[in-house]
Amino acid sequence: MLCNLPHLVVYVTFLLIITCIALYHLFGGLGSRIDFGWVLTSMDPFMWADIGIGLAISLSVIGAAWGILLSAVSIMGAGVKAPRIYARNMITIVFCEAVAIYGIITAIVLSQFLDKSNLNPQKLSENLFSGYAIFWAGVIVGVVNIACGVCVGIVGSGAALADAINPSLFVKVLIIEIFGSALGLFGLIVGIVVGSRARFQ
Repeated sequence: MLCNLPHLVVYVTFLLIITCIALYHLFGGLGSRIDFGWVLTSMDPFMWADIGIGLAISLSVIGAAWGILLSAVSIMGAGVKAPRIYARNMITIVFCEAVAIYGIITAIVLSQFLDKSNLNPQKLSENLFSGYAIFWAGVIVGVVNIACGVCVGIVGSGAALADAINPSLFVKVLIIEIFGSALGLFGLIVGIVVGSRARFQ
């Protein structure tokens, strides 16, 4: 219990601050300001789009790093017993890096939809939709790539351990790893389809 005490203090402090702000607005006659619609419509659509593009890259890199962490530990540990597995199991690291590349590709494609040159203030709803579409496209790609990186890392860890014991198992586990890596590609496709509906006017 004592090791969780700092987390509990941060959590309770955060809830206390949010509660105080909400009560201040409620009793100060500003209760209508506690409105998610007001927050969503008052922010610039390009801010939403930029946050989505940033999340696509950052979450994908986190997924790649997490996968490398999970697989590299087993590759290094099993390599002590069977040094021959180092070269063959580097394919797992390549698959994990592909997860980060999916996020970079998505960010490049989504940034092509950002065009401030002919922005019409009268078309706020269309521009908000475009900002939200790019935001959620980035979130989709980022979250899917975190799951893909963890999947590839865990399967790659198992591949390294299996290869150290029985070299004939490597190809069988590699096929599973390829299917796990395809999840990131599916996320990239869905993110681009969602983001392609964005048309700033």
